[in-house]
Amino acid sequence: MIAPERAIMMKLKSAGLALAISIALPGAAQAETLKVLTAGAFKQVLLAVIPQFQASGHDVKWETDTAGGIAKRVEAGEVFDLVIASPAALDGLGKSGKLEGRAVDLAKVGVGVAVREGAAKPDISSVDAFKQALLAAKGVAYIDPASGGTSGIYVASLIDSLGIGAEIRQKAVLVQGGAAADRVARGEAELAIHQISEILPVKGVVLVGPLPPSIQRYTVYSAAIAAGTKEKPSAQALIDLMRSSAGAAAIKNTGMEPIDQNPPAK
Repeated sequence: MIAPERAIMMKLKSAGLALAISIALPGAAQAETLKVLTAGAFKQVLLAVIPQFQASGHDVKWETDTAGGIAKRVEAGEVFDLVIASPAALDGLGKSGKLEGRAVDLAKVGVGVAVREGAAKPDISSVDAFKQALLAAKGVAYIDPASGGTSGIYVASLIDSLGIGAEIRQKAVLVQGGAAADRVARGEAELAIHQISEILPVKGVVLVGPLPPSIQRYTVYSAAIAAGTKEKPSAQALIDLMRSSAGAAAIKNTGMEPIDQNPPAK
Protein backbone atom coordinates (compact mmCIF):
# COMPACT_ATOMS: atom_id res chain seq x y z
CA MET A 1 0.00 0.00 0.00
CA ILE A 2 1.06 3.60 -0.64
CA ALA A 3 1.68 5.74 2.43
CA PRO A 4 -0.89 8.52 2.92
CA GLU A 5 1.79 11.23 2.55
CA ARG A 6 3.10 9.73 -0.68
CA ALA A 7 -0.41 9.35 -2.08
CA ILE A 8 -1.12 13.02 -1.37
CA MET A 9 2.11 14.08 -3.10
CA MET A 10 1.27 11.96 -6.16
CA LYS A 11 -2.19 13.54 -6.40
CA LEU A 12 -0.69 17.02 -6.10
CA LYS A 13 1.84 16.29 -8.85
CA SER A 14 -0.89 14.89 -11.09
CA ALA A 15 -3.09 17.93 -10.45
CA GLY A 16 -0.17 20.24 -11.20
CA LEU A 17 0.56 18.44 -14.47
CA ALA A 18 -3.11 18.58 -15.47
CA LEU A 19 -3.20 22.32 -14.72
CA ALA A 20 -0.04 22.89 -16.74
CA ILE A 21 -1.55 21.03 -19.70
CA SER A 22 -4.84 22.91 -19.45
CA ILE A 23 -2.96 26.22 -19.50
CA ALA A 24 -0.54 25.27 -22.26
CA LEU A 25 -2.93 23.68 -24.72
CA PRO A 26 -5.30 26.63 -25.30
CA GLY A 27 -2.33 28.91 -25.91
CA ALA A 28 -0.79 26.46 -28.31
CA ALA A 29 -4.06 26.03 -30.19
CA GLN A 30 -4.47 29.77 -30.45
CA ALA A 31 -0.91 30.20 -31.72
CA GLU A 32 -1.58 27.71 -34.54
CA THR A 33 -4.79 29.38 -35.75
CA LEU A 34 -4.55 32.22 -38.23
CA LYS A 35 -7.24 34.88 -37.76
CA VAL A 36 -8.25 36.67 -40.96
CA LEU A 37 -10.46 39.73 -41.25
CA THR A 38 -11.77 40.11 -44.79
CA ALA A 39 -14.01 42.52 -46.65
CA GLY A 40 -17.20 40.80 -47.77
CA ALA A 41 -16.42 41.11 -51.48
CA PHE A 42 -13.36 38.87 -51.06
CA LYS A 43 -15.09 36.27 -48.89
CA GLN A 44 -15.76 33.79 -51.68
CA VAL A 45 -12.13 33.77 -52.76
CA LEU A 46 -11.04 33.07 -49.20
CA LEU A 47 -13.54 30.23 -48.87
CA ALA A 48 -12.25 28.73 -52.12
CA VAL A 49 -8.59 28.59 -51.05
CA ILE A 50 -9.04 27.69 -47.38
CA PRO A 51 -9.28 23.90 -47.99
CA GLN A 52 -5.91 23.88 -49.77
CA PHE A 53 -4.44 26.09 -47.05
CA GLN A 54 -5.67 23.74 -44.33
CA ALA A 55 -4.45 20.70 -46.25
CA SER A 56 -0.93 22.12 -46.05
CA GLY A 57 -1.10 21.96 -42.25
CA HIS A 58 -2.47 25.41 -41.39
CA ASP A 59 -5.57 26.28 -39.40
CA VAL A 60 -7.58 29.43 -40.02
CA LYS A 61 -10.64 31.27 -38.82
CA TRP A 62 -12.12 34.26 -40.59
CA GLU A 63 -14.66 37.03 -40.14
CA THR A 64 -16.19 39.38 -42.69
CA ASP A 65 -17.22 43.03 -42.49
CA THR A 66 -17.26 46.10 -44.67
CA ALA A 67 -13.88 47.67 -45.35
CA GLY A 68 -14.84 50.56 -43.09
CA GLY A 69 -16.09 48.20 -40.40
CA ILE A 70 -12.83 46.27 -40.45
CA ALA A 71 -10.83 49.48 -40.09
CA LYS A 72 -12.90 50.54 -37.07
CA ARG A 73 -12.51 47.13 -35.42
CA VAL A 74 -8.75 47.08 -35.88
CA GLU A 75 -8.35 50.66 -34.70
CA ALA A 76 -10.37 49.72 -31.61
CA GLY A 77 -7.83 47.01 -30.79
CA GLU A 78 -9.25 43.80 -32.22
CA VAL A 79 -6.55 41.14 -32.49
CA PHE A 80 -5.97 39.62 -35.94
CA ASP A 81 -3.17 38.15 -38.04
CA LEU A 82 -4.12 39.01 -41.63
CA VAL A 83 -6.49 41.60 -43.06
CA ILE A 84 -7.94 41.82 -46.58
CA ALA A 85 -9.57 45.12 -47.49
CA SER A 86 -9.38 48.07 -49.85
CA PRO A 87 -6.09 50.00 -50.11
CA ALA A 88 -7.76 53.07 -48.60
CA ALA A 89 -8.71 51.14 -45.47
CA LEU A 90 -5.28 49.53 -45.21
CA ASP A 91 -3.46 52.83 -45.72
CA GLY A 92 -5.11 54.22 -42.62
CA LEU A 93 -4.27 51.14 -40.57
CA GLY A 94 -0.69 51.26 -41.78
CA LYS A 95 -0.31 54.88 -40.69
CA SER A 96 -1.57 54.00 -37.23
CA GLY A 97 0.99 51.22 -36.86
CA LYS A 98 -1.45 48.31 -37.07
CA LEU A 99 0.21 46.63 -40.05
CA GLU A 100 3.63 45.23 -40.85
CA GLY A 101 5.24 46.11 -44.15
CA ARG A 102 3.39 46.95 -47.33
CA ALA A 103 0.03 45.58 -48.42
CA VAL A 104 -0.07 43.15 -51.34
CA ASP A 105 -2.67 43.72 -54.07
CA LEU A 106 -4.63 40.56 -54.81
CA ALA A 107 -7.62 41.31 -57.02
CA LYS A 108 -10.03 43.91 -58.30
CA VAL A 109 -13.77 43.74 -58.84
CA GLY A 110 -16.33 45.92 -60.58
CA VAL A 111 -19.88 46.85 -59.63
CA GLY A 112 -22.84 45.07 -61.20
CA VAL A 113 -26.63 45.01 -61.19
CA ALA A 114 -28.79 42.05 -60.13
CA VAL A 115 -32.46 41.14 -60.54
CA ARG A 116 -34.56 38.33 -59.19
CA GLU A 117 -34.24 35.03 -61.04
CA GLY A 118 -36.91 34.83 -63.73
CA ALA A 119 -37.48 38.59 -63.86
CA ALA A 120 -36.92 40.61 -67.01
CA LYS A 121 -33.40 42.01 -67.24
CA PRO A 122 -33.36 45.78 -67.71
CA ASP A 123 -31.14 47.43 -70.28
CA ILE A 124 -28.05 48.84 -68.56
CA SER A 125 -25.81 48.93 -71.62
CA SER A 126 -25.42 52.72 -71.50
CA VAL A 127 -25.38 55.33 -68.77
CA ASP A 128 -28.78 56.64 -69.83
CA ALA A 129 -30.25 53.13 -69.94
CA PHE A 130 -28.84 52.40 -66.48
CA LYS A 131 -30.31 55.65 -65.17
CA GLN A 132 -33.75 54.81 -66.59
CA ALA A 133 -33.58 51.29 -65.11
CA LEU A 134 -33.01 52.74 -61.64
CA LEU A 135 -35.84 55.22 -62.02
CA ALA A 136 -38.23 52.50 -63.21
CA ALA A 137 -37.36 50.04 -60.44
CA LYS A 138 -39.77 49.74 -57.49
CA GLY A 139 -36.87 49.40 -55.08
CA VAL A 140 -33.08 49.58 -55.32
CA ALA A 141 -30.88 47.77 -52.82
CA TYR A 142 -27.30 48.77 -52.10
CA ILE A 143 -24.94 48.86 -49.16
CA ASP A 144 -25.59 51.66 -46.70
CA PRO A 145 -22.76 54.20 -47.17
CA ALA A 146 -22.79 54.86 -43.44
CA SER A 147 -21.61 51.29 -42.82
CA GLY A 148 -18.36 51.98 -44.64
CA GLY A 149 -18.99 49.61 -47.56
CA THR A 150 -16.95 50.58 -50.63
CA SER A 151 -19.73 49.92 -53.15
CA GLY A 152 -22.35 51.74 -51.08
CA ILE A 153 -20.22 54.85 -50.85
CA TYR A 154 -19.74 54.81 -54.60
CA VAL A 155 -23.41 54.17 -55.43
CA ALA A 156 -24.45 57.09 -53.22
CA SER A 157 -22.13 59.42 -55.10
CA LEU A 158 -23.07 57.90 -58.47
CA ILE A 159 -26.80 58.51 -58.20
CA ASP A 160 -26.08 62.11 -57.21
CA SER A 161 -23.79 62.58 -60.19
CA LEU A 162 -26.54 61.20 -62.44
CA GLY A 163 -29.00 63.70 -61.00
CA ILE A 164 -31.36 61.07 -59.57
CA GLY A 165 -30.15 60.93 -55.96
CA ALA A 166 -33.38 62.19 -54.42
CA GLU A 167 -35.61 59.85 -56.42
CA ILE A 168 -33.52 56.75 -55.72
CA ARG A 169 -33.09 57.45 -52.00
CA GLN A 170 -36.87 57.54 -51.58
CA LYS A 171 -37.05 53.87 -52.58
CA ALA A 172 -33.60 52.72 -51.53
CA VAL A 173 -33.23 49.52 -49.51
CA LEU A 174 -30.05 50.17 -47.54
CA VAL A 175 -28.14 47.09 -46.41
CA GLN A 176 -25.95 47.32 -43.31
CA GLY A 177 -23.90 44.23 -44.09
CA GLY A 178 -23.94 41.14 -46.26
CA ALA A 179 -25.15 40.98 -49.84
CA ALA A 180 -27.50 43.60 -51.29
CA ALA A 181 -28.77 40.97 -53.72
CA ASP A 182 -30.30 39.06 -50.80
CA ARG A 183 -32.94 41.79 -50.63
CA VAL A 184 -33.82 41.20 -54.26
CA ALA A 185 -34.10 37.46 -53.66
CA ARG A 186 -36.52 38.17 -50.78
CA GLY A 187 -38.61 40.50 -52.92
CA GLU A 188 -37.74 43.60 -50.90
CA ALA A 189 -36.17 45.36 -53.89
CA GLU A 190 -36.34 45.00 -57.66
CA LEU A 191 -32.68 45.80 -58.38
CA ALA A 192 -29.46 45.42 -56.43
CA ILE A 193 -26.23 47.28 -57.09
CA HIS A 194 -23.18 45.66 -55.55
CA GLN A 195 -19.78 44.27 -56.38
CA ILE A 196 -20.10 41.39 -58.82
CA SER A 197 -18.36 38.96 -56.46
CA GLU A 198 -21.11 39.69 -53.91
CA ILE A 199 -23.90 39.06 -56.43
CA LEU A 200 -22.84 35.76 -58.01
CA PRO A 201 -23.11 33.57 -54.85
CA VAL A 202 -26.63 34.71 -53.98
CA LYS A 203 -29.31 32.16 -54.80
CA GLY A 204 -32.48 33.40 -56.44
CA VAL A 205 -30.89 36.29 -58.34
CA VAL A 206 -29.06 36.71 -61.63
CA LEU A 207 -26.43 39.18 -62.69
CA VAL A 208 -27.75 41.59 -65.32
CA GLY A 209 -24.23 42.77 -66.04
CA PRO A 210 -21.55 45.22 -64.98
CA LEU A 211 -22.08 48.97 -64.93
CA PRO A 212 -21.37 50.77 -68.20
CA PRO A 213 -17.61 51.34 -68.63
CA SER A 214 -17.74 55.11 -68.22
CA ILE A 215 -19.27 54.84 -64.73
CA GLN A 216 -17.70 51.55 -63.65
CA ARG A 217 -15.76 51.62 -60.40
CA TYR A 218 -13.24 48.91 -59.66
CA THR A 219 -12.25 48.19 -56.09
CA VAL A 220 -8.86 46.68 -55.39
CA TYR A 221 -8.52 44.24 -52.51
CA SER A 222 -5.17 43.88 -50.81
CA ALA A 223 -3.78 41.79 -47.97
CA ALA A 224 -1.63 42.98 -45.08
CA ILE A 225 -0.09 41.25 -42.07
CA ALA A 226 -0.76 42.50 -38.56
CA ALA A 227 2.10 44.23 -36.76
CA GLY A 228 3.60 41.99 -34.11
CA THR A 229 1.68 38.84 -35.02
CA LYS A 230 3.24 35.50 -34.11
CA GLU A 231 1.56 33.98 -37.15
CA LYS A 232 3.53 35.87 -39.79
CA PRO A 233 4.72 32.69 -41.59
CA SER A 234 1.16 31.36 -41.84
CA ALA A 235 -0.15 34.76 -42.95
CA GLN A 236 2.51 34.97 -45.64
CA ALA A 237 1.73 31.41 -46.75
CA LEU A 238 -1.93 32.34 -47.26
CA ILE A 239 -0.95 35.46 -49.22
CA ASP A 240 1.35 33.36 -51.42
CA LEU A 241 -1.48 30.87 -52.03
CA MET A 242 -3.86 33.64 -53.08
CA ARG A 243 -1.21 34.96 -55.48
CA SER A 244 -0.57 31.52 -56.98
CA SER A 245 -2.21 30.06 -60.09
CA ALA A 246 -4.73 28.28 -57.85
CA GLY A 247 -5.54 31.57 -56.16
CA ALA A 248 -5.91 33.32 -59.52
CA ALA A 249 -8.38 30.65 -60.63
CA ALA A 250 -10.42 31.11 -57.45
CA ILE A 251 -10.41 34.88 -57.97
CA LYS A 252 -11.70 34.55 -61.54
CA ASN A 253 -14.39 32.06 -60.51
CA THR A 254 -15.86 34.57 -58.08
CA GLY A 255 -16.19 37.35 -60.64
CA MET A 256 -13.03 39.20 -59.70
CA GLU A 257 -9.87 39.83 -61.69
CA PRO A 258 -6.43 38.81 -60.37
CA ILE A 259 -3.96 41.66 -60.20
CA ASP A 260 -0.89 39.43 -59.97
CA GLN A 261 -1.32 35.96 -61.38
CA ASN A 262 2.31 34.97 -60.92
CA PRO A 263 3.42 33.38 -57.65
CA PRO A 264 6.01 35.32 -55.69
CA ALA A 265 9.67 34.56 -56.38
CA LYS A 266 11.09 31.83 -54.21
